[in-house]
Amino acid sequence: MVQTCLYPGVRNPSLGAISCQRDEEGRRAQPYGRRVKRERAVRTLTFWLRPDFVLRVVNRFQKIAGFDRAVALASAALTATIPLMIVASQVASELGGKDTAERIIDRYELTGGGAEAVTDIFSPPGDADTTLGIAGFLFLMVAVLSFSRAVQRMFEQTWELSPLSVRNTVNGLLWIGGLSAYLAVSGLMHSALGRSRLELTAALLSAPLTAAFLLWSGRVLSAKRIPRSDLFPFAIVGAALLAAYSVGATVYVPHLFDSFATRYGVIGAVFAMISALFCVMVVVVGSAAAGREVHDELDRIRRGERPAENEVRRQWDQVIAQGRSRWDTLREEIRERRHRRQKD
Repeated sequence: MVQTCLYPGVRNPSLGAISCQRDEEGRRAQPYGRRVKRERAVRTLTFWLRPDFVLRVVNRFQKIAGFDRAVALASAALTATIPLMIVASQVASELGGKDTAERIIDRYELTGGGAEAVTDIFSPPGDADTTLGIAGFLFLMVAVLSFSRAVQRMFEQTWELSPLSVRNTVNGLLWIGGLSAYLAVSGLMHSALGRSRLELTAALLSAPLTAAFLLWSGRVLSAKRIPRSDLFPFAIVGAALLAAYSVGATVYVPHLFDSFATRYGVIGAVFAMISALFCVMVVVVGSAAAGREVHDELDRIRRGERPAENEVRRQWDQVIAQGRSRWDTLREEIRERRHRRQKD
């Protein structure tokens, strides 16, 4: 039977009453309000993670050659960021701050071979000339613009826009400046707030900054051809996934640097950097594909094309039935193998 349950200290029944159920023995079951919230969360997850929608995201990711795009972005990012970080490291040292190598070592708590390799990459020899000549400046511009055009092509292919190529060079330079500012602010936030093992607080507080940067990136690199409303799902999904990746990176990146640098020296640290960048770019490309499909799905819902509840349930029932069938087949195969081993 259903009864009205009042929490202690609540005097107004209209405000403090929560419906709850009691079983046959009179024990109070879970409050109705909590159960409704849980059911609503389950329905939301089953709707957005239903097989039909997930397959559309996967198809979008494959359509833009997601893994190849991530490799290209990681390579371009490595080529662009190392010269930028070397210059930034020299400027920071002259201003009395930490250089790039020290920031990376402190960020991931690197020790041993990993710390030495990172120091060797970003700290030029003491007698070396660190000033940029004309050729060095031109190489730096080519590297950073190559990276910005790679990200630009990702937006153009995901949102099916005509390519602008070098005609968007000014916006590419503007985006590089914004990227540098974003990395600097994000690094300061992590250094100031990242005191725990997983740096969860820093990841959560930097998520809004990441969302704003992703939204701004789509607008700038598409030359404002993508409306802000179309980019909101990408920015939210990307910020959430990058925050989750940041938490995971605090665990595996130090091991990655130490193991690669111990085996291969400085080139091992480069391998570790490009591996970490590849993971970041997979998240970014996957977020772009998911964000595009989320926006399209929201447009269908606004047009009244939301799938019926029984259709979503049918898809999940089909997936569960297939999973159970495969599990039963696997158990039967394992049982038959054990039976044959016992006979032998």
